[in-house]
Amino acid sequence: MEIVITGSAREAAIIAADAFERLLWGADRAVIGLATGSSPLPTYHELIERHGNGRVSFARTRMFLLDEYVGLDPEHPQLLRSFIEREFIDQVDVPANALVVPQCAPADLATAAETYERRIANAGGIDLQLLGIGRNGHIGFNEPPSSLVSRTRLKTLTTATREDNARFFGNDPDMVPHHGITQGIGTILEARHVVLIATGEAKSEPIAKAVEGPVTAMMPASALQLHPHTTVIVDEAAGQQLRHADYYREIYRNKPVWQHF
Repeated sequence: MEIVITGSAREAAIIAADAFERLLWGADRAVIGLATGSSPLPTYHELIERHGNGRVSFARTRMFLLDEYVGLDPEHPQLLRSFIEREFIDQVDVPANALVVPQCAPADLATAAETYERRIANAGGIDLQLLGIGRNGHIGFNEPPSSLVSRTRLKTLTTATREDNARFFGNDPDMVPHHGITQGIGTILEARHVVLIATGEAKSEPIAKAVEGPVTAMMPASALQLHPHTTVIVDEAAGQQLRHADYYREIYRNKPVWQHF
């Protein structure tokens, strides 16, 4: 696991976007896992800008959404599919039908997880998975104590997660769905490169526990310690509780150029 501490959320987004750019230039066809929420937004905005400048193209990509709410109307503006289309997909050259989303209609729920896992496998697996982290350490909708080998499945959202997401629902937690379909932790760990981005003081405790604490189902993001290629990018506020922050800065500062991503 590599820990990168940056001076600002903007700088964190630039470093995350560099990982995307390197993949897009080096792969004939790239398979990318997308997360929603506030933390990844600056990264998407940076990628949109780079696309506008001709630096990156998404014309030969397949995109997989990390998770999706269950129980919302198919046209609801706060579906995570709607969010990612509005904030990213529709502003770059992702091909039509290249975004794959868990199917959450009542008629599909019994087979949705199996179907989603099969579609990831048929695409050749995910090359780069972008993640945020919840204040209870969840990644995707994998709430504590999710199994560290879990697969895509239906999950019940905790009150804390629903309160965190209420800002997208008129600040009313009661409007946030109680369930979602999410890639499992085991599914996430199969991505070839995982990039977790976290900014702001509210993320400092879960980041410290996920990075420097024990690997435990009570802190789902801690499973990333077991991944062979995870990059955790934080700003100063999110990294303020890291005990070995100076060491992480030294390692990154002296990293050979050829090792970056």
